[in-house]
Parts: sequence; structure tokens; C-alpha cells
Amino acid sequence: MIKELVYKNRSYRRFYEDEPVGRDLLVELVDLGRMSPSGRNLQPLKYFISNDRDLNAKIYPTLAWAGYLKDWGGPVEGERPSAYIVILEDTSLGQGMPHDQGIVCQSMLLGAVEKGLGGCVIASVKKAELADILNIPEHLKVALVLALGKPKEEVVVDDISEDGDIKYWRDSEQHHHVPKRTLKEVLINL
Repeated sequence: MIKELVYKNRSYRRFYEDEPVGRDLLVELVDLGRMSPSGRNLQPLKYFISNDRDLNAKIYPTLAWAGYLKDWGGPVEGERPSAYIVILEDTSLGQGMPHDQGIVCQSMLLGAVEKGLGGCVIASVKKAELADILNIPEHLKVALVLALGKPKEEVVVDDISEDGDIKYWRDSEQHHHVPKRTLKEVLINL
């Protein structure tokens, strides 16, 4: 059921790094992205997949994790993603539609959740450095990185507190709390 998948689809930032994500599954997820709607049907997005431990170790330092968690530098070794999908925009096809990136990420993440995985969309990327590491042609620009793996953390959804603070946080047991606005707050004609 789609509601179940959406509710389970959280931004996971800690994984069982030794739990592999197969290449065939990554290809299947990219196919979900490929079949997603695209503004003007331009379909400007291309993908680079990695489930190779050595290559993943080169990708990892180009990513920034959890901006609100100032004292956390990202997942430690053993808790890092076991796979990545790098989302690229093909500039030779013309100016893309930025919302396409979000649409394909959601499609791929829902597919990952259905398979018992989780992920995190990362926009804070050292794009030029990552393009060099992956030997990406110049007409393809790094847009986002989707980090994937078997989640090692529990994400708890809370209502936003009365002070309106939207910042996610971790409790003493390392549960990741994400404040969400209530349905009554977002639906203006409820």
C-alpha cells in the first residue's frame, strides 16, 4: 500500500554497511526513476550507481550529512551507505526541470523501502570533486546523491512543538526525531 511506503520512507543516515545492495536492485531503482514523470518530458536525468566498497569510500567524503546535527560528522565506518545513486543532469538536452530530481528521488526511495532498504537524498555535495572521482563527462552535472542501505536507526516522526522548531534531532538512544507539521496545519481548507 502506498501510504505505508510513504510513512516508512524517512531520511536514514546510518546503515548496516556490511549488508549489500545488489547492482540489479540499483538498476531496478534507476528504472523507477526513468519511468517517473518529467517536466516537458525532457528526461534530462542520468544516473551513476555504485555498490562497490572501494568506490563508496571515495564517494563518502564528498557528501555532507545532517546539517542540523552540528556535533555529528556523519555516519562512522560500518554505518555508512552500502550503495549510492548519483543523479546527474544532462545539460546537452537543454535546461532541466529541477522538480524532476525530487520526483525521481521519491520514486527510487519508495522502491527501496518496498525492498526493506532506506536512504537519504543528499544535496550538499562537493560536485566537482565527485564528478572527477567518477570520471563524469562535462555535459553531465551532479545534481544530488541518493545514499542507500539497510537502515540501522529508528526515525521517529513527531508533531512540531508549539515553538515551531522544525530541526530534527537525536535522543540519548540515538533515535532520530523528525518534527512534521500536522495535517490541520498544512491543509488550509480542512
